[in-house]
Amino acid sequence: MNSYQPRVSIGMPVYNGEKFLKQAIDSILAQTFTDFELIICDNASTDATEQICQDYAHQDPRIRYYRNDTNLGAARNYNRTFELAQGEYFKWAADDDLLAPTFLERCVEILDQKPSVVLCYTAEVCIDEDNNHLRQRSNLIDFHLPHPHERFKQYHDSWKKRGFIHANHCFGLIRANALKKTDLIDNYLWSELVLGGELLLLGEFYEVPEYLFFFRYHSQTSRATRERLGFHELAVWFDPSNQGKIILPHWKLFIQYIRAINRVPMKWSEQISCYLQMSRWLSWKWKGLTKEILQAMIQLFNKVVYGTPTKKVAV
Repeated sequence: MNSYQPRVSIGMPVYNGEKFLKQAIDSILAQTFTDFELIICDNASTDATEQICQDYAHQDPRIRYYRNDTNLGAARNYNRTFELAQGEYFKWAADDDLLAPTFLERCVEILDQKPSVVLCYTAEVCIDEDNNHLRQRSNLIDFHLPHPHERFKQYHDSWKKRGFIHANHCFGLIRANALKKTDLIDNYLWSELVLGGELLLLGEFYEVPEYLFFFRYHSQTSRATRERLGFHELAVWFDPSNQGKIILPHWKLFIQYIRAINRVPMKWSEQISCYLQMSRWLSWKWKGLTKEILQAMIQLFNKVVYGTPTKKVAV
């Protein structure tokens, strides 16, 4: 490990990312805030990723390149980049997304000035494979509330009102000492949502209103994989050990939210409020939860009656 400790660490997990990798790295190296390290963890890529990364690492001492002997799955590879980080602030960077030159400068400025903020992100632009702008999106949600349970409620109410939670907060700039208190990116679907909820229990989020983050949507993203192949394939993408298991994503999400609430030191009244919020969440998601139980029961019944292979249940 280098003795020099940069203020910002950027962790880039990559697997077969040759198509967009150079653009992603170039956008990081073009940052106006330059006191950072870029940690690239290659998940045993089989394309030109290794050579691209080696070339950049030889050109810029801020880049550290690591290659896994085998594919660890996306979750473990994401977390490895953080385990290797040395900075006060940390950011995950996908191998296909882009940053505007002032992204780090603006986010560092906020974290330096506002100690109550644990994560700073910016408004985002969704781009396609040719860098064409598809749409713009800003969270427009107030996460500057003083109490943890209020922020947690706002987080989930935003899903109820808008049909989604802005998951790209995980690509914002995060205080490393807060991130260390969480389970990071775990090996189940939507773990980034639980991470966001837990970080909000630890402190405030701040959105820079400028459009400085460019999320690339294409056929190989995790979102596209879910739309194309379904939950099971995406779970295997997160962690290869999920292969052959029955996936209960909504139940897993509920259990992990409860565990996150238990981990964060809070007043008992605030903790009870968070539990009550999760009971409301159950009422919103009861159809999906019921469907998952019925599907698991059918597969287990088929095993007992017809002798078909039983899949392990991932909860």
